[in-house]
Amino acid sequence: MIRAYKTRNEITMETSSLDEEDLWIDLVNPTEDEILEISSRFGIKTEFLMAPLDYDESSRIETVSQLILILVNIPKMEHKEMPVMYNTVPLGIVITDGMVITVSLEENQLIEELLKTKSKIDTGNRMHFVLQLLYNNAMLFLRYLKDIDKMSTGIEQNVRKSLRNEELIKLLNLEKSLVYFSTSLRSNEFVLERFRRHYLRHVREERSMISVGVLKQDEDDMDFLEDVIIENKQAIDMADIYSNILGNTMDAFATIISNNLNIVMKFLAIVTVVLAIPAIVTSFYGMNVPLPYQRFPLTYLGIVVLSCLMMIALAILINKKRS
Repeated sequence: MIRAYKTRNEITMETSSLDEEDLWIDLVNPTEDEILEISSRFGIKTEFLMAPLDYDESSRIETVSQLILILVNIPKMEHKEMPVMYNTVPLGIVITDGMVITVSLEENQLIEELLKTKSKIDTGNRMHFVLQLLYNNAMLFLRYLKDIDKMSTGIEQNVRKSLRNEELIKLLNLEKSLVYFSTSLRSNEFVLERFRRHYLRHVREERSMISVGVLKQDEDDMDFLEDVIIENKQAIDMADIYSNILGNTMDAFATIISNNLNIVMKFLAIVTVVLAIPAIVTSFYGMNVPLPYQRFPLTYLGIVVLSCLMMIALAILINKKRS
C-alpha cells in the first residue's frame, strides 16, 4: 500500500500525486510491483525498499550517492493470544533529495500516532521530520516499557496469592519482550550515534560527497538529535532495570515454589509415617496365632486407643524435632 503526504500551510495532508516535491511516502507491506514503481520513479535501489520487509533485518544506516537508508526497530504490541506480548519490527527510512520514504511490513502505532499530529510535522524539512520520527519511536519504547512494568507488578500480586502456571508464563513472556526491546534499543543506539557522527562531519566538511544536499541543516537539529539519543538511552536503561527486576522476581518465585514443594513433601512424609502405626499394630492382631486379650470384649477398642496414642506421641516427637 502506497500513501503520500505533503505539508501545506503547516498542515500535513494526504495527496494522490507522487510528482510533487517535499513528499512523505509511506509504504506498508508493499507488493513487488509497488516497490518497482517507487524504485524506477525516484531512482531508489530496490534493496533499500525491501530491507525493512525482513523481520530479522538488523538496524543500520547506509548511504549511497544522494540516498540515505536508516533502518531501525520499532516496538509493537502483539495480540493477547500471542506467546510474546510485545515485540519489535523493522522500519526503513529512505531520505532522498526531495522526499522521505518510510517502509514497514505492517501497520504500526508509530506511523499512526505521527499522522494524528499532522500539524507538528513538516515534510519539507526532511532532517527535522526524520528526527521527529526517531524521537517518537524512543518515546513509544518508553511508554511500552512502563506498561510492561505495570503489568508485571499486577501479575506479581496475583502470583503471591496463588502460584499458578498461567501467571508465571505471563511473567516469562514479559521477560522475553524486555529482551527484544533491549536488543532493539541497543541496535537503534548504534544507528543514532553513527547518524550523529556523519551529520557533524557533513556540517563541518562542505566538500563531503555524501548526502550534503539531502539533509538541510538547522541550528536546532543537533539539539533535537541529542534529545533523541538521550531518550533512547533512557529506554535502554529502563529495559535493563525492568529485565533485571523481572529476572530476579522469576528466580525468587522459583525458589518459593521449590520451598513450598519441600514443605508439602515433608508433610506427606510425616503423615505417611504416622498412619503406618495403626497398620503395624493391627497387623500383629491380624495374625492367625493365639494373642493376648484376644477374647476380651474391649480388645478392639484398646487397639484403636493404643494406636491413636502412639500416633499422637510420634506426631509430638516429630514436631519437636522440626522446631
